[in-house]
Amino acid sequence: MIRFQRTGRTNDPSFRIAVLEKERAAQAGNIVELLGTYNPKSKALTLNEEQVKFWISKGAQPTDAIRNLLITKGVIEGKKVNVLPKKTPQKNEAALAAEAAAVEAAKAAAAAAPIAEELPTEAEVIAEAEPAAPEPEAVVEEASEAPVAESVSPEAAA
Repeated sequence: MIRFQRTGRTNDPSFRIAVLEKERAAQAGNIVELLGTYNPKSKALTLNEEQVKFWISKGAQPTDAIRNLLITKGVIEGKKVNVLPKKTPQKNEAALAAEAAAVEAAKAAAAAAPIAEELPTEAEVIAEAEPAAPEPEAVVEEASEAPVAESVSPEAAA
């Protein structure tokens, strides 16, 4: 397997590009062959391209990060691989197109729907729910010389 072996100080990474057995840890130091170095801060890359091609022809598989680096530098041909964690998957073009179509359909449906009439206010709802209280009859006293019995309603006299 062709993989990175981290070297360098804390917060200043640099990597060796090494060939080692898949079961072996990169820190163990049991590398088969050193192919080059890579500094991600300065983007400095030293690489023995002939040996990389030789090991790939023998069946050594580069890690995804090494594969993307080799494709960028033009050592091998192919398509880059997503090396992001699986919790942030990248959407393919078909999924993006379907999502955009769904959003457009929702906008079209909202524009075509008739506008709903305004809802009654809270005061209107309360007024409709309670029966109207009868207004008290006004007692009218006439200043004329009419008898009192006629001017006063029967309810007021009682």
